[in-house]
Amino acid sequence: MSGGQFRDPQDAAHGRDAAHSLPYSRFVLFGMLCALGAAVCFGTATVLQAMAARAVDAAGGGDGEAALLLRAVRQWRYVAGLALDGLGFLFQVAALRSVPIYAVGAALASSLAVTAVVGARLLRVRLSGREWGAVAVVCAGLALLGIASGTEGDRGGPTALPYALLGVAVAVLLLGLAGGRLPQRVRAAVLGLGAGFGFGVVEVAVRLIDSVALLDLLRDPAAYALLLGGAAAFLSLTSGLRTGSVTAVTAGMVIGETVGPAAVGVIWLGDRTREGLGWAAVLGFLIAVVGALALARFGEAPPAPAAADAG
Repeated sequence: MSGGQFRDPQDAAHGRDAAHSLPYSRFVLFGMLCALGAAVCFGTATVLQAMAARAVDAAGGGDGEAALLLRAVRQWRYVAGLALDGLGFLFQVAALRSVPIYAVGAALASSLAVTAVVGARLLRVRLSGREWGAVAVVCAGLALLGIASGTEGDRGGPTALPYALLGVAVAVLLLGLAGGRLPQRVRAAVLGLGAGFGFGVVEVAVRLIDSVALLDLLRDPAAYALLLGGAAAFLSLTSGLRTGSVTAVTAGMVIGETVGPAAVGVIWLGDRTREGLGWAAVLGFLIAVVGALALARFGEAPPAPAAADAG
């Protein structure tokens, strides 16, 4: 098959979960609930891990990133955060196999709203009226998306797409490795955008993988793109947060992980909206992303109070 052709819809649908037999509205609801579940898991995990890491900092007793990590993993909050990250990824995969990428990406960006609300409760962080308004805006955007979203597209994309994803993942990895050499004024935004592209590679790759049999995965470039894209994204994100503004890094990440993958889903994978509701999907997507950008400072959980206990 030539690079510009699409795989047969029946082939692209092969291996999808049996939930596809659900009625349309129930299937979309299932996908949106999974996407929101992923956002809740990721957003809560951020706060729990921040609480554990800062409790370790307050306790002292070692220098360097490795020592801090070893002490952090002994904290129940950190372990719980890792477990939530794993559960969130499973929810993300289920959502990506159910509803369009644009809906999942916007829902994942809303994890910033979850981090803000949970952080306000557990870390006693004071949210401004503007930030509470942003949380409400995110919820309104997701509600519109839920109403307007169709099911996932039935096309597999051009055969070159998995290799293009692999190329993007490699580029993000190189960007993360070279992050310290970037000009200070653009470093945070560029690394954040790179992290977003890496996470976007993961989103698209999940859609392209048709079989989870080991031999099939070993032959599938999309599987390698998924692994490398995720690792490269974390590297760029860590480098950006360490050397630049949390707000700038997170804003770049939100844009990179939503806009690009959404465009790929619509252009090449056949993602569509419900009949006559394309305007609502676009509006909901924009509202949710803008609301998430207003909460960008929560891309890394806000500082815990000095009284935080060591768990």
